Amino acid sequence: MASSPTLRWRRRERCNKLVTRAFLVLLLALAAANVRSECECLWQGSFSKVQSDTNLVVSGTVVAGKGNSVDIKIDRVLRGESHVNPIRVWLKTADYCRPEPDTFPQGTHWVMALDRIEEQVPGGFNPATPNVSYGRIGDYSLSSCGGYWLSRHGDTVTGNLVNAPRWERDPPMTPVLLDLVAAYVAGNADAAALLTASQEDPALRELILDTRAFLRGDGE
Repeated sequence: MASSPTLRWRRRERCNKLVTRAFLVLLLALAAANVRSECECLWQGSFSKVQSDTNLVVSGTVVAGKGNSVDIKIDRVLRGESHVNPIRVWLKTADYCRPEPDTFPQGTHWVMALDRIEEQVPGGFNPATPNVSYGRIGDYSLSSCGGYWLSRHGDTVTGNLVNAPRWERDPPMTPVLLDLVAAYVAGNADAAALLTASQEDPALRELILDTRAFLRGDGE
């Protein structure tokens, strides 16, 4: 016996509702997965504020990368001590509050304020993916919850150095001499000096340097 048009319509409605419900469940599952993989942390401050709470501050060069880690050849230690060189720095995976590994391509130069990994965390290591983990004891991690890294070009640095907007990784500024940043980390300069240097007119600073060189007779 053939079904009536009304019965067929009701079956289609039930089928449509089931499909819609399944689609919504899938969307919720994907949203939950994204939430689990997202890091949530409060902004801790610019480099000038956060560096003092870390174990090691270095200027270095990325010499290798694998999984969620990079190897940094230390060019200069600004504070702390390392008995190995290069050092391994572990970056983002899962919901760890760290920058993405591709932020630091091989051959680039950085100043980093790093935390030493002192203990393992539950679920921090998966033998099936040894290159993707929380990190090994004795290595270092880099936080994304503040200005924990600065980009270095030659003898100057840029980045969220001092009194910069939250979450701004490359704010407009005048490059600041690495020597001045090192002096600040060592306690021989204050944040006001960093701020002044970051706001200087580059053309004026170049003129001052040229004038000093002329007075010393460097051009002769």
